[in-house]
Amino acid sequence: MVSSTSSTPPRLASPAPPSLETLVSHLVASKRSLSSVEQVWRGHEIIETTRFHLETSVTTTARSSFLRSGIAAQLHTLKHVHKHSKLVEVEGAQEYGEVMRTLDEADQRLKDTMDGLRSTMVEIRLRPGSDKPKSLMDFVDEGSVDKVLANIRESANAAQFAYQELLEANRSFSDDIRQIEEILRSLKGQPSEPPTPQTHEQPSDEAMPVSPIPDILQDMEGRSRDMAENLESLVRHFDLCLMAIKQTEGGGDAALQLTAALPDGARLEEDVANAPEPIGDQERQEMLEVLATDADQVEEVVMEIRDHINAMEAQLAAVTAYVVQLDHEYAKVTAAFRLLEKVGSELHAFVAQGQLFVTRWDAEKAKINERMDELSSLEEFYVGYLGAYDNLLVEIGRRQFMEQQMEKVVQESMRKLDT
Repeated sequence: MVSSTSSTPPRLASPAPPSLETLVSHLVASKRSLSSVEQVWRGHEIIETTRFHLETSVTTTARSSFLRSGIAAQLHTLKHVHKHSKLVEVEGAQEYGEVMRTLDEADQRLKDTMDGLRSTMVEIRLRPGSDKPKSLMDFVDEGSVDKVLANIRESANAAQFAYQELLEANRSFSDDIRQIEEILRSLKGQPSEPPTPQTHEQPSDEAMPVSPIPDILQDMEGRSRDMAENLESLVRHFDLCLMAIKQTEGGGDAALQLTAALPDGARLEEDVANAPEPIGDQERQEMLEVLATDADQVEEVVMEIRDHINAMEAQLAAVTAYVVQLDHEYAKVTAAFRLLEKVGSELHAFVAQGQLFVTRWDAEKAKINERMDELSSLEEFYVGYLGAYDNLLVEIGRRQFMEQQMEKVVQESMRKLDT
């Protein structure tokens, strides 16, 4: 808006001066435009709120970064501890499997040997006075085998129970670590900036800073300055309308009525109550020309102020959403830190659980190996027993053969004597 009475080149003919009704209509429109002062004040409020959000966001971001770096460092240590415990678990499972396979093989060999004893029936000539058929197994006490196997099963169950405790501890520890990692990954996956609305100046192609608030605040301040300048031009236009009416015959009363109840914050330079100083026709004509030009721009200026405040409201919404996101991230980081504290408080018990498993497994493994030696001894005994029975049959057969040969010799000798 021009709002100035600077000199202009002389014209050949001057247009007819506007009527009082026209000037009053300009003054009414100008007075209505002064309600934009509320939007200007709202712009100041938005800037103050954005500055507050900037301060809080800096604090929240610093706290989140500090916690995240601490969590990452502690998580690295916990992973090493978990890796060691997982190695104990894997080695324990491998050793347990190897021992069980060896035990199954020894048990199968013993069963095969015992089946051989059961299938070997004692010849009737070796069990005089007994009509009931018997196998070699009937002459062996199976209770010793059952006792050894029961002891082995007891040790195996104890080792399996210790292994399950370690497995459960590792699973719980792994779940806690995974939960912390998921929280940190979810933070990394979130956008570092909210989608910002169109700003007064188009953003460059360079990467935006981590926090968009400083740039948004700078843009807001530029818009606020534009709004203030536009409001000042509206006030100057109102003063000019007021002066024009007061310089018009019969306009004094109208000026007093129309300037009543102006919006708060609209400071006028023209004193409504005082009579105006007379001005020349040329100066008055120039004033009216400026007034007519500015009157056509009032609505445009009002719309520009409205556009600025709408943009600032959208920017404030984006800033608020960004701060809410930061608060949400900080809450997640705090939850991860609390979970980390929980894991840390259980770390000693977790490490002790691995050591306890190793101790118990070594003890039970020694017992199992001892019982397996007993099984091997029983197997050797049963194999020797079966072999001894076979040798006994061979010996009996040999003696029978010798007796038959001797009998033949005796009979031959008797036959010769008789002849």
